[in-house]
Parts: sequence; structure tokens; C-alpha cells
Amino acid sequence: MPIDKSKITIEMIEKAKKCETADELIALAKAAGTEITKAEAEAYLAELSNFELDSKALDKVAGGKEGICYMEDCPKHTM
Repeated sequence: MPIDKSKITIEMIEKAKKCETADELIALAKAAGTEITKAEAEAYLAELSNFELDSKALDKVAGGKEGICYMEDCPKHTM
């Protein structure tokens, strides 16, 4: 089942960024009730390695603009 990126929180991103291996990220996802494959975990880790939230994106994640997602591929994205 794909991850619903519109439900990702700052806390989730911070925890995921601390994972050093795909297996650690798989365990973290499983603890949060989401199953991901090793290939998905490796892809997420690669994406997270260069991931930073600017103040505009941080406002969106923190609820600054209701209904708008910070992810570029989010269907709610209206930047």
C-alpha cells in the first residue's frame, strides 16, 4: 500500500531522517502501521538525504495553510 504523503508530519520526517539503513526505515514504518518494501525504503532514504523544509513548506506541514500539502506531487498542491 503506498504511503499517503498528505499525512506525513514533521515528526515522521525527522524520525525517518535518523534512519541509516533501509531496514531501520522499514522497522520505523512498520511501527507506524505502514508496510514498505526494501526498494521503497532505499528510495525514501535517498530522497530524505537531501530533504529540508523551507519556511513556506514548514508552514504548510504545520497547518499554516489548511488543505495544502508540502509535497510537489500531492493532489492538494496549489503553489
